[in-house]
Amino acid sequence: MTGDALTNEVRARFDDETITVYQAYPARIAEPALKSGTFVDPFKRARMTWIKPSFLWMMYRCGWGAKVDQERVLAIDITREGFEWALSHSCLSHFDRARFATKEEWRTAVQSSPVRVQWDPERDLALNPLPHRAIQVGLSGPAVGLYVDEWIRGITDVTPLAHEVHAAVRSGDLNAAADLLPGERVYPLPGELVERIARR
Repeated sequence: MTGDALTNEVRARFDDETITVYQAYPARIAEPALKSGTFVDPFKRARMTWIKPSFLWMMYRCGWGAKVDQERVLAIDITREGFEWALSHSCLSHFDRARFATKEEWRTAVQSSPVRVQWDPERDLALNPLPHRAIQVGLSGPAVGLYVDEWIRGITDVTPLAHEVHAAVRSGDLNAAADLLPGERVYPLPGELVERIARR
């Protein structure tokens, strides 16, 4: 498989109806969300919210749930239909000359899109960067409303799992740590969505 193919693959835990994404929040946001089954006050719909299908990239971002205001790691099951809607209404967060003639044209597209897609190096168990990339999906405006009101099917607190994996890594038992990881595989995106989110 080529490097380009690896770059543009979305890897995630999913079934026939849902895909799991991750977010990390302080307890003041996580606890009401867990009780309500979706995000409620003090979650702010006016802010862009980034969802991440990669567990290890989430661990890198939140420091295994140790960073301030990211102490609670949540696994959110959302509909595949919603996830694919988000990608179909997205714009890449970086300028791509193959898509836009000028940076001004790209900036206009970003401002008019409710969703942004960003590709960052995937991480290994030591949180070192890997050659292939993990996707982040930033939701804003109407996309946040759809996420909160329609797409979410369940929220699970996976902070204990994050701590357990981290403990295995710190003890040097990488095999045990790997066995604990959520099973992620290549998500079967339609060809037009692969092209839309492709990182060149």
